[in-house]
Amino acid sequence: MGKGGGCMPSKNKFPINESAERPVSQTDIAWSEAEVSKKLRIFIVFYSMYGHVERLARRMKKGVDGIEGVEGVLYMVPEILAPDVLDQMKVPPKNDDIPVISVDELMEADGFLFGFPTRYGCMAAQMKAFFDSTGKLWREQKLAGLPAGFFGSTGTQGGGQETTAWTAVTQLAHHGMLYVPIGYTFGAGMFRMDSIRGGSPYGAGTFSGDGSREPSEPELALAEHQGKYMAMTVKRLAQHYSLPPDNASSRHF
Repeated sequence: MGKGGGCMPSKNKFPINESAERPVSQTDIAWSEAEVSKKLRIFIVFYSMYGHVERLARRMKKGVDGIEGVEGVLYMVPEILAPDVLDQMKVPPKNDDIPVISVDELMEADGFLFGFPTRYGCMAAQMKAFFDSTGKLWREQKLAGLPAGFFGSTGTQGGGQETTAWTAVTQLAHHGMLYVPIGYTFGAGMFRMDSIRGGSPYGAGTFSGDGSREPSEPELALAEHQGKYMAMTVKRLAQHYSLPPDNASSRHF
């Protein structure tokens, strides 16, 4: 995994031009008790124009932080629209407490939760532009094997809560990342029909309407659940790959 965990097999051990039939040896597995003791880090990387996705992201961090040994780190992707355009769209200023992520920083994560608003059933251009800038990581498959999930917002109930995740999966596939949907793990909360609620088995979500609607408590609760679910998934993977060397024969990658 990334630098935060240090307990997944080193990706440098598996160059993409090497024979896939080469057996995995014990020396392929990095083992360090000091590294394993570090907190695993899930990067919650998002784009939010009017604040709806940001609210989900902050609640998601609460869920991640609620799992022992794991912490959520909030990041925004760079804005690509000119300031005068944003002014005409009445976009509020971004919060200074959340830094803008660089491509190289992605390698420091042990897992990801990517959030973005929907544009015609696909991710917003700002997030797509960021993924498009990760070519140097793709060439060496630096993110291969890392778990990732999605969350987002749409203007209407039929605006792409599911199709946005479907189309975003292509980004993970090319990087060799592991898509982690939440399924119906939220239990009864996934079946409530007493109020309008965003989100799906693919990830948390909210409806923004004309921009005035704020995420509801059921939507925020689903976001918090997704944070916990991803944190537990990353933790399980880390524990699996951090077995002592004398048990290395029981691992597979």
